[in-house]
Amino acid sequence: MEVGVVGKPNVGKSTLFNALTLLDVPMAPYPFTTIKPNRGVSAVRTACPHTARGTPCHPGNAKCVNGVRWVPVSLIDVPGLVPGAHEGKGLGHQFLDELRAADGYLQVVDASGSTTAEGEPAPPGTIDPAKEVEWLEEEMVRWVAGILGRDFMRFARSAELEESAPEEFLQTRLTGLAIGIPAIMAALRTAPIDRDKPSTWTEGDRYQLAQALLRSARPRLVAANKCDRTDPARLAELATEVTPLPVVPTCAEAELTLRRAARAGLVKYQPGDPAFALVDAARLNDAQRRALHEIELIVQRFGSTGVQEALERMVFGQLHQIIVFPVEDEVHWTDSKGRVLPDAFLMPAQTPARQMAYRVHSDLGENFIRAIDGRTHRALAADHPLENGAVVRIVARR
Repeated sequence: MEVGVVGKPNVGKSTLFNALTLLDVPMAPYPFTTIKPNRGVSAVRTACPHTARGTPCHPGNAKCVNGVRWVPVSLIDVPGLVPGAHEGKGLGHQFLDELRAADGYLQVVDASGSTTAEGEPAPPGTIDPAKEVEWLEEEMVRWVAGILGRDFMRFARSAELEESAPEEFLQTRLTGLAIGIPAIMAALRTAPIDRDKPSTWTEGDRYQLAQALLRSARPRLVAANKCDRTDPARLAELATEVTPLPVVPTCAEAELTLRRAARAGLVKYQPGDPAFALVDAARLNDAQRRALHEIELIVQRFGSTGVQEALERMVFGQLHQIIVFPVEDEVHWTDSKGRVLPDAFLMPAQTPARQMAYRVHSDLGENFIRAIDGRTHRALAADHPLENGAVVRIVARR
């Protein structure tokens, strides 16, 4: 699974990306510091099941810290998009193409209203961040509508002659976007078009369909960055104006500073914590003390820096992911080497047991007999939907 970090230039995208991944990609307060996509790995939190048994786990793909499991999530930080991106302005086509494989978008906006559409500085409060949210959707909808509209009538008439189902016709047209049949069918139910007669779809119809497709297949969450530079009333207005998109106030600079300080051993801090503690105040210079004091005030005001919360609400709330733990011994929760709970996987909610078997190894999926719930020891059928935090053994033919 991959989350795209998107937005216009100079709103703090790369700072937020760095905070989540600690890759230290270039940052600066001017447009187009990022000129090519950056990819990295972050993580989301869940309670590790080992705490219920009192037996230490042996993490493989997802580390465990004080009973909290950190499960990997791929991120892509795309260079800032400018007005006309769908027409190729500011290398817009190239940047939008990089987002094809992302499962959802974490949109970073300047909550302080001090960045123009082109990424130039402006007096605080003069730019409406809600318009920022609307503008990005417009660019992406026009981009998808443009892909859909290429030589559209010829393909639409051909599909009708062949009596192809509309969802199959659209999936073929949108192959590069990797939009699945369920999302396409959801969009067809929402868009006000004659679903069985694509040759009658006007340019406006295709625009509405593209909008429905994006909302169905590419969920978004708004990270209202630079939240410390605006007032709570304006943040509340923003949340109301962009409903139903969720809005999370974030301060990416504060989060990045805390993660770097924790890595250097200056503070005790885990991402998403509502507080941090100094490890050795004597090692800090005056500038570091002032910076950490200012961050402490931000964390007290908002409950956290919001960065980890934004990612987790995106993954669990918008993308509806759950975390499952595959094992080979459902009694001791171990793999073949005796390691307790070695792996943790993100999976879509309601994933059937057999689909998880394929995720572990294709042979397990193809030779699936049953699954066994490690908590209840009940047998699970192939189509049984898994719950968040499930510990599961797959039984397969040898």
